[in-house]
Parts: sequence; C-alpha cells; structure tokens
Amino acid sequence: MLSDIEIAQAATLAPIAAVAGKLGLSADDLHAHGHYMAKLTQATVNRLHAQPARAKLILVTAINPTPAGEGKTTTTIGLTDALNQAGYAALACLREPSLGPVFGMKGGATGGGYAQVVPMENINLHFTGDFHAITAANNLLAALIDNHIYHGNALAFDQVSWRRCMDMNDRALRRLTLENHTHTGFDITVASEVMAIFCLATDLADLTRRLGRIQIAVSTHGQPIYASDLQAEGAMTALLKEAFQPNLVQTLGGSPALLHGGPFANIAHGCNSLVATQTAMRLADYVVTEAGFGADLGAEKFLDIKCRQSGLRPDVAVIVATVRALKYHGGVEVADLNAENLSALASGVANLEKHITNLQSHFGLPVVVALNHFTADTAAEVALVQAAVEALGVRLHVCRHWAEGGAGALALAHTVAMQAQQAAAVKLLYADDLPLVDKLTTIAQAMYGASQVTLSALAQTQLSQMGEASRGLAVCVAKTQYSLSCDAKLRNVPKQHVLHVRELRLSRGAGFVVAICGDIMTMPGLPKQPASARIGVDADGRITGLS
Repeated sequence: MLSDIEIAQAATLAPIAAVAGKLGLSADDLHAHGHYMAKLTQATVNRLHAQPARAKLILVTAINPTPAGEGKTTTTIGLTDALNQAGYAALACLREPSLGPVFGMKGGATGGGYAQVVPMENINLHFTGDFHAITAANNLLAALIDNHIYHGNALAFDQVSWRRCMDMNDRALRRLTLENHTHTGFDITVASEVMAIFCLATDLADLTRRLGRIQIAVSTHGQPIYASDLQAEGAMTALLKEAFQPNLVQTLGGSPALLHGGPFANIAHGCNSLVATQTAMRLADYVVTEAGFGADLGAEKFLDIKCRQSGLRPDVAVIVATVRALKYHGGVEVADLNAENLSALASGVANLEKHITNLQSHFGLPVVVALNHFTADTAAEVALVQAAVEALGVRLHVCRHWAEGGAGALALAHTVAMQAQQAAAVKLLYADDLPLVDKLTTIAQAMYGASQVTLSALAQTQLSQMGEASRGLAVCVAKTQYSLSCDAKLRNVPKQHVLHVRELRLSRGAGFVVAICGDIMTMPGLPKQPASARIGVDADGRITGLS
C-alpha cells in the first residue's frame, strides 16, 4: 500500500493556470509560486468581492477527535471532488498546515490517500510563506514595545500583555524573563491574535484597523495601550500584504482549492480566512469548508465567531465520524479497535449523537453524517451507527474517498447538494450583549454538557480589569479537543463536569476574548516520538516520510 506522500508524488498535476481556468480566472489573476501553486492577486480579490456571492456553503466538522483518526480534511477534499464529479461546480476552502503538528504528533494536514490537496510537500512545509509573514508581523510589534520602553517609556507601559510567537512546538519558550526583567513568552503562531485578525479581516483596510486595535498593555494610569499608539499597524500590514492574498492549489481529483490562514481550533477559532471564503463564494456554486477538531470547538467557533462577524451562514453541516473513533469513545483502547465490539460502539455513538443534536437544536443547522470507512469495519458495526443516526432523522453515508477519491463519496455529494438547496434558519448560540461569563456558561452547558463554569482567581482579576472592553465581544474557548470537557481523559459524553477557566486574554483586534481552560497550552510541546524523526530527503531531493 502506498503512503500518502507516495500517492501525492506519483500524481500528475495540472498547471495552476489550468486550475484557475476552471474558476473562470486567467493567468493575469494569479501570482504564480512555481507551476502548481499561486496566489490570487489583490486586484482579482477586490474585483470578485464587488460581485454578489452565489455559492451554497457546506461546513465539514466532526466528532471529538481520537488517536484512531476521523479524516475531516480527507472528507472535505473527497466531498469536493465528488461534487465536481457529479456535475456540481465545487471549490474547497481549507486552512494551511502549521509546522508544529507536521513535525509533532499529527503529521501533515493535506488530507490522505486519494483525497489530498497537492503539491503535498510544499503545502505542509512553508507553502507560500504566509505563516512566516504572520510571525514576523507579530514579533515586529513585540520589538516595537520593547524599543519604546528602552527609549524612555513615554506611554508609561506597566502591564505588557503582548507575546511573541513562532510556528513550531517549543515548550521551553512558554515562559521567559527578558533582559529588562519583564516576563513574557511565546505562543505558537496559529494561536496568535495576528493569525486570528488575518483570518477575520475583510480587506486590507480592515486588516490595518484591526491590527491597530490590538491591546498590547495597560499604562501606569490604568489606561489601555494599543498597537496604534506605537504606529505599528501600517508596518505590520506591509509585512502581511502578500500573505493576505488567498492561495490556489488543486486536489488529486483536479478540483480547485483555496488554502489560506490556519488558526488552531483548540486554542484559536479554527477557520480558514474570511477573505478566502468570501472569494470562493463568488467562484463556485458549492463551497466546502472545514472547521477544526470536533464540532464543540470548530463548528461552534465557525458559527459564533466567523459567521457572527461576517454575516455568513452555512447551508448544511457534514459531521465526520468513524467506527473506530466511536469505539474508542465507548472505552476501547487503540490496540483493540480493529476487533468488532458492538457494545462499545453502542456506547460511543453517543458522542456523535451529541454533536448532531448540538448543531440541529442550538444552531438550526441541517446535518448529514459521513462515516469514513476503514477496512476493519464490519457490516454489523456500520448498521448500528446507521440506525442510531437515522433514528435522529439524519442521513448517513458510508464514504470511501480515502481509497477511491471522489468516486467514494458520490452518494454523500448528492445528499449534501440537495440539502443545501433547502432553506435553513441558522442562528447563533448567544446574543452579542450577553455578559462574558453568561456567554461562557451558555457554551459550556449547551455545547459541552457542563454543569457550571468556574474562573480561577487570575481569570476573575482579568475579567475585572477588562471591564467594558469585553462588552459585545465573542468568546473563543481554548480547551482540549479530545473531550467535550476540559479534561482530555474524559471520553464520549461526560456528565456533570465543570469547565474551569484558567486565564482570560483580550483579543480586541480579533473581536473576541480567549478563555483558556484546563491545562491547554498556547505553545504546545512535541511528543516523545515526534513525526520529524520519520522525515528526510532522498538523493534526488524528494522529501520522504511526510504524512
């Protein structure tokens, strides 16, 4: 059996101009990065945004992830290919991979098998340099803060809250003491406010305004100090100007795909850039986009943050699950997942049912389930999941796109396309004017099934210091992706658990407050056996071991 990278390297890719041609774009609309990758020029993006959106928006999400894997990105790509094969004009909208997971636990993030975006190695490693630009803009602001303090501190900086970032897992950088005896630390780039702003800004002018609104410190007089007080926003935008143009690539099935931005969903809001989504909505009849991790994180943030700020509303959601992952939620350990276990599966299917109910009841969003097929799945196991899902009035399709590409998801594509044509009254979970703690409580109780929310002494102090600044802002919950709770060890659908908020961070430019819960880290560490140990380069310069 070929590995993901071997499948990708064996593929014959179309020139990127030909891919653009499927969208009605010409070579003049592109800034090429080699033969198979390009950015849409800013003039092209501006021209398209002046046109009305025409696409139906399909949101792909999942159950809580497990070590067994679910295949959300693979399903997004397979569904896009299937829609195009079935005669629908579809375009995928995805996030760019972060180097942290590539070299850490997860590996690459370009799909798998015969449902991948390519060129796989380029996309997973550096791509068009967007993340490096975001890192540079973030750290320019940090340098300007230190420089201002060094040259006299005319703005009377007291509590500096701005942190540095880098796109790599390095736990040693979580907490640092600088030469001037101030305390700071690094976040991973995909958890930074600059990344969030990059992905939520509507255009370059909005990007500049949002960057200027970043609160970097509080003065000795108790007044907030902004990036605009250092006149930083113009230079930061200059660093981000090229990166802000969406990236165009293709799938193995020949479908166009826009990959742009990459905030983590367990820490940040987990959606590709709004600019890319809005552009895609004017280039295709169906746009398939992905929200990171399980629906309790990615889908909730897609709706309550990205949709709240943009006015976008998805027409249908696809929830991805696997028999293996549901058995894991039912208590089976990874080594035993290939053995049929109907009792564990019957228990674990509750996790899928919770996510279905959440999206239907709390957001009014129609749902279709994609059961990503593994060869060890038995007919009895598939039938059990099918019956449980259909008992909720929801369609389920067994999908084989990993092995068959788009052909393995044609039935899913037809159902999703038909459902997207039906009117849906999609709503948000909480009102803008609800107090911050009430928003948190609403998310915790409705989405996670928590009994209550508690705030640490630090979080209570931070909430008090924010005062009116938090009014009207959304909440971005940072918690483990592996559980509906903030305890990664609690599988399936835990009951009567407490969401413990350890810290609150104000992200004025992004338009939300980050609630850091449990033991989640904004700078992850590498596992004992990182994926980097498998990666190398052969004598012909081809990358090996990337997954």
